[in-house]
Amino acid sequence: MIRKFVQILKKYSMSHEEYGRFLGVKIGKGCSIKTRNFGMEPYLIEIGNNVQVTNGVSFYNHGGAWVLRDKYPDFDFFGKIKIGNNVYIGNYVLIMPGVTIGDNVIIGAGSIVTKSIPADSVAVGVPARVVSSLTEYEKRVIPFNVNTKSMTNDEKRAFLLKLDDAYFVKK
Repeated sequence: MIRKFVQILKKYSMSHEEYGRFLGVKIGKGCSIKTRNFGMEPYLIEIGNNVQVTNGVSFYNHGGAWVLRDKYPDFDFFGKIKIGNNVYIGNYVLIMPGVTIGDNVIIGAGSIVTKSIPADSVAVGVPARVVSSLTEYEKRVIPFNVNTKSMTNDEKRAFLLKLDDAYFVKK
């Protein structure tokens, strides 16, 4: 009971990265982690360097064994999750057991990653599938670069509200 209380206390008093490491997630340098949903076996998750994991992302290292336990009472299976370097994982992505995401990858918001994603690609959907290379993505979005990264929130807001519509992505 005390152990559970300590874990809940740490969950909400630590940063997302600190909490993940506390649970056993291997997290590289320069990461931005905005989720606490590391599943039941967080020690089976490895996240590389310069990875952004956004809000609501969930990791799953097991699943489906329950329905076989009448026949095999101790049945369980697991899959490690490995995230490469320089990866962006959009909001509310689900990452399933055994998945490896290569280096230089973008996973679109709301995707369910059921299979490994190769390096240098963009994957989206349910289930997630590769829709372009990172080079193709770069060519599509570079014309919309407005160089706001070093601005404060107030500066960025004022700047963006003054921009002509031609500077915004359209779908």
